[in-house]
Amino acid sequence: MEAGARKRLMAVTLDENSIGRGSADQEHERAIAVYDLIEENSFSLVGHDGGPYALNISLMDAKLVFDIRDENGAGVVTHILSLTPFKRILKDYFLVCDAYYSAIRTATPSRIEAIDMGRRGLHNEGAQLLAERLKGKIDCDQDTARRLFTLITALHWKG
Repeated sequence: MEAGARKRLMAVTLDENSIGRGSADQEHERAIAVYDLIEENSFSLVGHDGGPYALNISLMDAKLVFDIRDENGAGVVTHILSLTPFKRILKDYFLVCDAYYSAIRTATPSRIEAIDMGRRGLHNEGAQLLAERLKGKIDCDQDTARRLFTLITALHWKG
C-alpha cells in the first residue's frame, strides 16, 4: 500500500456513551465534521508505520480520548488530551458563533464578514493548539487539525 494511502484516517466514530446524542442540529454538525474529516485528511502516528487508521473519539473526565485502531480493528494506541487548554478558545468561539448567527439576520454584510473573520481566526487558533498538543504523538496537516477542531467544537456546541 502506498504511504499516502496509509497515512490517513479511514473511519471516525464518536462514543455515544460519553458524548451522548445531541439535537438534530448538533447531530448534523457532527456528521458533516466526520464526513469532511474522512474525505480529506493526513494522519499518522509518530513511530508507527501502519495505517490507515480508525479513530474513536470519546470524552472522559473533561479529557478528549483518541482511541486509534488499525484497519483490522486492532488497538494501536490511545491518546488522552486535557480539554483545559481549549476552554478559552471554545468559549470565545461559541460567543463569536452566536454573534455571527445573530448578525446574519440583521447586520450589514461588512459587519457579518468582520465577525466571520474573527470566527475563522479562533478556529485556526484552536486547530493550531490541537496540532501542538498532538505533537510527538500524531502528525497531521493543518487542514486535518482544522477538521478535528471542528469535531471538537461539534462535541461541545450547545446550539
